[in-house]
Amino acid sequence: MTPLRGTAAAGATSARRTPAPEDGCAAAEPARRRPARRGGREAGSAEVPPCQERLTALGACILEGVASGASTAELAAALYLSRQGVEYHIGLMLRQFKVPNRAALVSRAHSLGVLSVGSWPPRVMADFVE
Repeated sequence: MTPLRGTAAAGATSARRTPAPEDGCAAAEPARRRPARRGGREAGSAEVPPCQERLTALGACILEGVASGASTAELAAALYLSRQGVEYHIGLMLRQFKVPNRAALVSRAHSLGVLSVGSWPPRVMADFVE
């Protein structure tokens, strides 16, 4: 288990776990496949278009952090980037996925199958990483 960041000197722990670089991101893990759906989609339901572009390893790490609820400052500290650098990469992903905010980004990533289902913290599937 990785250490919690942002803990006070008195030993208090935070309820939210910040991703640390030693956690590794999806680029370092083997691919996990989603189980096949039974019955398929209903007639008349809209198909979600596949993600046109793949994520970089850094983009995958940032998306995983956003999906787990980490703040910009927490992601910046964990990934050794500036806050502006994290915001820049999040902005790129917002435009790539054509969504207005972080919550919609995570929702779209789940609906496209970019994020793993049924595990915490969410991981980007290896198929979507360059």
